[in-house]
Parts: sequence; structure tokens; C-alpha cells
Amino acid sequence: MVRAYLQAMTSRNGSPVAATKTSHAAKPMTSLLRTLCAVLALATTSMAAEFPAAPSSLIRGAAPMIEATASAPSLVAASREVKIVDKTFVSLAIVSAGSTFADSYTTLFARQNWISGKTGVCNVEVQSAYLYGTHPTVGRAYAVASVKSIGSLAAAYYLRKHHNRFWSLTLVGNTIMSLQGVGQNLAACN
Repeated sequence: MVRAYLQAMTSRNGSPVAATKTSHAAKPMTSLLRTLCAVLALATTSMAAEFPAAPSSLIRGAAPMIEATASAPSLVAASREVKIVDKTFVSLAIVSAGSTFADSYTTLFARQNWISGKTGVCNVEVQSAYLYGTHPTVGRAYAVASVKSIGSLAAAYYLRKHHNRFWSLTLVGNTIMSLQGVGQNLAACN
């Protein structure tokens, strides 16, 4: 019995000869990848260095010194000033906050069902019990909605201020999760 068990383990794990063959074949690829990463890292740091002083830039004692004052024309880049809080930002914030408060409102259906003694419908918060508690109170439900709304709004504002093009994902993600909760609460608790 022990022998059969050991044979099964040996066949499952493979022979040690095959393992050494694959490890030898993987060594050149590993060293090639490490070398490539090192070259890329050194190339990026070397491009950022200052150029050395060329011999022709040194002033010779016998050469006449002439100072030329030519000013290059100043090019002003036409940068479009983007307002951080615009119509898009405000509308996404309103939709996100509205869906979050709707989720908290429909979460309170479980408490209402519990208080009235209904059976066969949800009377305990299951999906987000860590946030709301098993029988969520009104204050706690709306406090959770406020924190979720303010958090997603602050993250979107920060990302928009720092010119991140994915700033709206925080608001859209909060909206999607909240609307999923609204749908689930309406289906199960009504």
C-alpha cells in the first residue's frame, strides 16, 4: 500500500531528470531577461544625465571675445485651461450620490421587514453586513452612503486635478455598485 502511494506521488511529481532539463533550458532565458532589464534601466538613467563639457566650449586665450546677444522668439503654448468642476463632473457626482443614497434607502427595507416580522423576504442585511450591520439603522445607513459618496467624489476630484484621464471611474464604479445593490434590494426585500 505504501509502495503504491509512493509510486503515485512519483508519477504525479514527474521525474527529477526532466526537472533538471527544463531548469537548464530556462537559465539562458532568465539571464537574457535580466540583462535586458539592466540595459533598459541603465539606458534611461544615462539619457537623463547632462552632456560633458566639450573641448570646443572652452575659451582660448588668443581668441577675441565677442558677446552676441540674440534672443530667441518666445513661444507661448496655447494650453487650454480645464475647469476641475464642470457640468460633467457635477452630473456624475449627482448620479453617483443619488444611487448611493438609493442603495442605503433600499437597504433599510430589510430592517422594516424585520421589525414587522415578515418571513420569506429579506429581513437581515447579508451582502454588506460589515458596513450596515445585520439590522441597519437609519443613521448608519445614511452615514455609510455619505462616506461612500464623499470618498468617491474626493478621489474623482483629486484625479481630475492631477490630470488623470480616468478620474470618472471612481464615480462610475460607485454608481454601478450602488445600482446593483438597489436592484438586489428591490428584488429580494420588496
